[in-house]
Amino acid sequence: MAQLDTLDLIVLVALLIGTAAYFTKGTYWGVPKDPYAASFANANGAKAGKTRNILEKMEETGKNAVVFYGSQTGTAEDYASRLAKEGSSRFGLKTMVADLEDYDYDNLDNFPDDKLAMFVLATYGEGEPTDNAVDFFEFITGDDVSFSGGGGAEDKPLSKLKFVAFGLGNNTYEHYNALVRKVNAALIKLGAERISAAGEGDDGAGTMEEDFLAWKEPMWTELAEKMNLEEREAVYEATFGITEREDLSPETNEVYLGEPNKNHLEGTSKGPYNSHNPYIAPIVESREVFTVKDRNCLHMEIDVSGSNLTYQTGDHVAVWPTNAGKEVDRFLNILGLLDRRHTVISVKGLDPTARVPFPTPTTYDAAIRYHMEICGPVSRQFVASLAAFAPNEDSKEEMTRLGEDKDYFKEKVSNQRLNIAQVLEQVCETKWTSVPFSIMMESIQKLQPRYYSISSSSLVQKTKISITAVVEEVQIPGPKPNIVKGVTTNYLLALKQKQHGEPHPDPHGLTYAITGPRNKYDGCHVPVHVRHSNFKLPSDPSKPIIMVGPGSGVAPFRGFIQERAAQAKAGEKVGKTILFYGCRKPSEDFLYKDEWEMYKQALGDSFELFTAFSRETSEKVYVQQRLSEQASLVNELLQQKANFYVCGDAANMAREVSIVLGQIIAEKRGLSAERGEEMVKSMRSSNQYQEDVWS
Repeated sequence: MAQLDTLDLIVLVALLIGTAAYFTKGTYWGVPKDPYAASFANANGAKAGKTRNILEKMEETGKNAVVFYGSQTGTAEDYASRLAKEGSSRFGLKTMVADLEDYDYDNLDNFPDDKLAMFVLATYGEGEPTDNAVDFFEFITGDDVSFSGGGGAEDKPLSKLKFVAFGLGNNTYEHYNALVRKVNAALIKLGAERISAAGEGDDGAGTMEEDFLAWKEPMWTELAEKMNLEEREAVYEATFGITEREDLSPETNEVYLGEPNKNHLEGTSKGPYNSHNPYIAPIVESREVFTVKDRNCLHMEIDVSGSNLTYQTGDHVAVWPTNAGKEVDRFLNILGLLDRRHTVISVKGLDPTARVPFPTPTTYDAAIRYHMEICGPVSRQFVASLAAFAPNEDSKEEMTRLGEDKDYFKEKVSNQRLNIAQVLEQVCETKWTSVPFSIMMESIQKLQPRYYSISSSSLVQKTKISITAVVEEVQIPGPKPNIVKGVTTNYLLALKQKQHGEPHPDPHGLTYAITGPRNKYDGCHVPVHVRHSNFKLPSDPSKPIIMVGPGSGVAPFRGFIQERAAQAKAGEKVGKTILFYGCRKPSEDFLYKDEWEMYKQALGDSFELFTAFSRETSEKVYVQQRLSEQASLVNELLQQKANFYVCGDAANMAREVSIVLGQIIAEKRGLSAERGEEMVKSMRSSNQYQEDVWS
């Protein structure tokens, strides 16, 4: 056999390399770069490798106005985005939206005096900052606040900072709009100049949207005068570029079909599990706890073993929902996207500070089903912005009228609780094919997890979380009656129906993609995470407690009593444990009726249950009446430093319970009514009185 010389070897190696290169092109090299394929993680704020210096960020991106937001459910973030958009389109401001947790604040003393800061701040719980605003709030209101230039509050370090502020609150809570009030006061104390009066929106009165609109118009007028801004005709400018991808199909591995992040897409989900990364938890038990056919209340057990998720009794579990198929179809149909629902799209922020709200590439269907709050309330401002894209002049005039006339809007939209697709259908049944999908992405909030008080004890079932949820269905009267169905509770009902053998669950005529993206939720799984709460049992189990929880408000108290029963069985001394519970009829919706008897056996005389049934007789009886009847016992326990807990409806029940408690204290201790109220406030301040309420 002839020997290969050096030249032969070189030629042979070159041929092999060329052949390998030819067959691997497009796989390992020469891959066409997708300009829209920015990482979802990187598209969402200042993460690792991104600057936490807001002044640096504004300088890099050419911005002269930043809208900071503190948001728990997404509403404040939505308002911040709307302010930024309007500032840009109407007044030519170079705006950006900023999550408060993405930046540091010690350099705000160097904020240029020709730039503007806006703050949109929701108050959460009992006057607390939202999760993403905690660090900012503690910094800016701290007694020893210190900025990069040195000096304290007396030196007015923020004298160059111009700002405006709007707060989102609920007047059914004692600390109404506490966050924006405290931040506003702190900024002024530090020398900042507020350009317009701080606004306050009231969710409790149902006027949040109108409060926002009423605040922003005079604010813009004062701002334009102060900063020499010229108003111009607002024309829609897209924040996101959307490209339909003919080179990809829904079956392509890199296409997101509802997965929340890359690990979930690749099937390698890992913790920590939190508000950005849910755990796909198996549902190990589900059952109906009402005994009537026309109403539903679910009890579910979620298994979190192996996830490293932990909870403490009194915490909340967050359920990540999907939109009902009926509403997804309605939305796609009215926009003329029904036949393109599975078309793959890539989304890119057209501004370097724009936050892409979901991972891409994805499909229209997946974006709408898993990421957009398409059944949420509609703003008048949003309706007005869609007038320009109406299919004909009549519908354009109607949309303009709805956007401008708040009374007409209230009659036609708000009172009927229509979602945006229903509004478009009502105005004109012709397809709204001219509406850019980008404006829908920008104007519709991100689909948010729903939080439920955990109804189990972490001492008793460490790796199983109990949920107690009433399935929501509200009938709205009118010329065209509308039935509003709870997005998440009906989703949970569909999962329960599937677990009980129904092949095609359709609760209240709704269908859900309950097997999840690529069937990853099959076998009855649900995406969840845990949010820790301050609603807690006393650390000493011998301390007495009084609980008021009608309806599903009893959920956390099931966990409290379950825990105390276990402690009693273990030989610990357990203090007096009193529960005031109310429902319609004992034969219909008496939650956990048999369990209370079981806990009574474990706790003995330490446990007492007082019931109020509102529909059993012609006389409606509520928990606050039962509380008043037990005034002597309640006062005696309070004098023993009992903790007092309320869970349920904030607007009526919780407020009345607070009033009754003040009356009990005043009457039994010979005090004035005003002094009784003050003592209840003092109990709240010391955390002796705790609430877990909603409106």
